[in-house]
Amino acid sequence: MRSGCQAQFTNQIQPRHPSTRPSPLHSPSLYSQRVAPVLQIAALNDHALIHGFSTMELGSVGLTHAKNPEAVRDARRRFAAALNLDPDTLTVAGAVHGEQVARVDEPTDSIEGVDALITDRPGIALFATYADCYPIVLWDPKHRAAGLVHAGWRGTEAHVATAALAEMAKQFGTKPEDVKAGIGPGICGNCYEVGADVAERFDQTFVKHSTGDRYQLDLAAANTAQLNAAGVRDVFNLDLCTKETEALPSHRRDHDGRRFGAIVALR
Repeated sequence: MRSGCQAQFTNQIQPRHPSTRPSPLHSPSLYSQRVAPVLQIAALNDHALIHGFSTMELGSVGLTHAKNPEAVRDARRRFAAALNLDPDTLTVAGAVHGEQVARVDEPTDSIEGVDALITDRPGIALFATYADCYPIVLWDPKHRAAGLVHAGWRGTEAHVATAALAEMAKQFGTKPEDVKAGIGPGICGNCYEVGADVAERFDQTFVKHSTGDRYQLDLAAANTAQLNAAGVRDVFNLDLCTKETEALPSHRRDHDGRRFGAIVALR
């Protein structure tokens, strides 16, 4: 499943096809394996699209709980540079675990209160941070428009990915059948345990009883199904669990405030 480095700073992984239900990784060697600073979904490679997911090789890119904000800014600069982007073009989604979508026409430091950013303008790097929630990339090659989504359980329940898709249709004329979607690293269905109050909000297709009053929730599968139902045929899952992968931060595993990042930009 894992291929060798395709570029100096990126490690491209061939994801699962949407017809396959996402499943967690179980390789015990995963914890000791050194990964590249930036991961990409090979199926989204396109001369007009830039995307990537940072790993802890670059350091934490989350400012909210940072003990050393300047180190975080340095990590963000290294992340942008790894994708040959100007760090000053980073536009941050100030995620609140909702369904709000913002169109970005020029770089700005941060857009608060949104969990999805969309653009059709080159020279803008959409950016968000994660630590178990899922980054979702939306790419419309026909209209050269793209989106970046932050999907935790609340955002998934609110259908934030399809809200971004609908806004792309409204703003850019995007048609779901033209879109390629990529689901980046996030906590897998085997590792993500929730209470009954959360589990009952989801189709039971994506829920499995664990022990006692705990349930396992598969957010990647839920988002894939939502996108498929909206007409997106090509949904590619990186199939990489944050809790199982030491090179990625996990809130459930570490509770230390570290974050990895996702960038989406157009050439």
